[in-house]
Amino acid sequence: MIEALQLGFMKNALWAGLLTSIACGIIGTLVVVNRIVFISGGIAHSTFGGIGLAVFFGFSPIFGALGFALAVAMILAAITVKRKERMDALIGVLWAVGMALGVILIDITPGYNVDLMSYLFGSILAIPSSDIYLMLVVDIIILGLVGYFYRDIMAMAYDEEFAFTVGAPVVVLNFVLLGMIALATVMIIRLVGLILVIALLSIPPYISENHTGSLLGMILLSIILSLIFTAVGLWLSFGYNLSSGATIIMVAAVGFVLDFLYRSIKHKMAKGAL
Repeated sequence: MIEALQLGFMKNALWAGLLTSIACGIIGTLVVVNRIVFISGGIAHSTFGGIGLAVFFGFSPIFGALGFALAVAMILAAITVKRKERMDALIGVLWAVGMALGVILIDITPGYNVDLMSYLFGSILAIPSSDIYLMLVVDIIILGLVGYFYRDIMAMAYDEEFAFTVGAPVVVLNFVLLGMIALATVMIIRLVGLILVIALLSIPPYISENHTGSLLGMILLSIILSLIFTAVGLWLSFGYNLSSGATIIMVAAVGFVLDFLYRSIKHKMAKGAL
C-alpha cells in the first residue's frame, strides 16, 4: 500500500476521501439530528436525471448532477415552507422521476458511456484532479455557511418551533441546509455512488451521536469516522480488487455493528453492576 501512495490516482483518491469526509461529517450530522435522511436520499437519487441531461446534451455529468440536485433541493425547501406534511410523497415522486428521466435520456443518447457506472456505484480511484478542486470549493462553501449560521442551526436542530421563538431564520435555514445537502451529495456520489450515498451520510453521524454531547463534537467525530471508513475501504478495495464505493460502505457497516455491540455489552455490564 505504501508503494501505491506514489501513484497519482491514489493521491487523488486520498484527497477526495479527506475532502468528502469533511462534507459527510458536517452535512451528515445535520441530516441525522434534523431527521431528514429520507430527504437526502431523494436528492441523491433524483440527481441521476441531471446526469442523464448532461450525457444527452454533451456536457460534464458532474455539473448536470450538481444543477439538478440544487434544483430539487430548492423545490423541496419551498414545499417545506407551506406543506411539510406531504414531504414524503413529494420526495418519492422526485426520486422516481429523476431516476426515470436519467435512464430515458441515457437510452436515447447514441452510444453508451461506461463511466456512468461510477455515478451509480462510485469510483474513487478514477477521480481526476479537476474534481478535487471542485470538492475543495464545496467544502469551503459548506464550512462558511455552517460557521455563519451555527447558532441558528443548533437552535433548529434542537427544535424548529424553539428556533422560531429565538428569532432564527428557519425558512432561510431550510433552503441553506437542503442546498448544502445537494452540494455534499454530488461530492459523495463521486466517492460511493448515488445508490450508497445515504449510508455514508448517516452511519458516521449515527455512531457519533452515541458518543458525544454536543453538535460540534458530533460533527468532528463524524468527520474522523468518515475518513477512517474511507481510508480503510480504499485500502481494501485496492488490495483485493473490489469495488471502492461498496467496500467503503461495508467498512462503515462493520463499524456500525461493532459500535452497536460495544454499547449493548456496556449497557448490560452497567445493569449488572447495579
